[in-house]
Amino acid sequence: MSTGEATLIAARFPWKRFRSFVDIGAAQGAMPVRVALTHPHLTGASYDLAAVGPIFEEYVESFALSERLRFIPGDMHHGPLPTAHVICFGHVLHGCGETKRRELIAKAYDAVPIGGAVIVYDAMVDPAHPHNFASHQSSPNIMLETREGFDATTTQCTDWLRAAGFVGVTTCHLIGPTSMVFGYKPRRVLSEP
Repeated sequence: MSTGEATLIAARFPWKRFRSFVDIGAAQGAMPVRVALTHPHLTGASYDLAAVGPIFEEYVESFALSERLRFIPGDMHHGPLPTAHVICFGHVLHGCGETKRRELIAKAYDAVPIGGAVIVYDAMVDPAHPHNFASHQSSPNIMLETREGFDATTTQCTDWLRAAGFVGVTTCHLIGPTSMVFGYKPRRVLSEP
């Protein structure tokens, strides 16, 4: 499942304008590998718990991408996120409550440079696709696994990115229950009216 959505993220996000990315909680590394294979100008990283490192590194090596993709051990819940032009959250925010999601998106805002971007891809209920039953069925599973977790709507995710300061926020359905929401750190600070 991850390879299909990673292939679509590599195709549908405007990667050409960026040089680096970090996938938060990349696990084995399907998304970083697909993006690196599709866009040879990019370097990337996985930021995940230390125990995942050998699994990520073995997978990356099997695609001969070790010179362009690296592993950064850490915990997204503690301290700042690594810096990059693009920060990605793939299937990690659904286990968090709304306050923690907002906090992590704010950390991503701090970690990207002006003009940088954040991507959130996850099972999200998309009001534009009300008959996507896979999205609706995913949320009860998440709530059984975590106390605070839930599948957000794409509208909620869009609102969280905007509240953190991202502009040009865009929603894109990928495959099955998965959608992608992304936005950019503005080139100038928007003043309040």
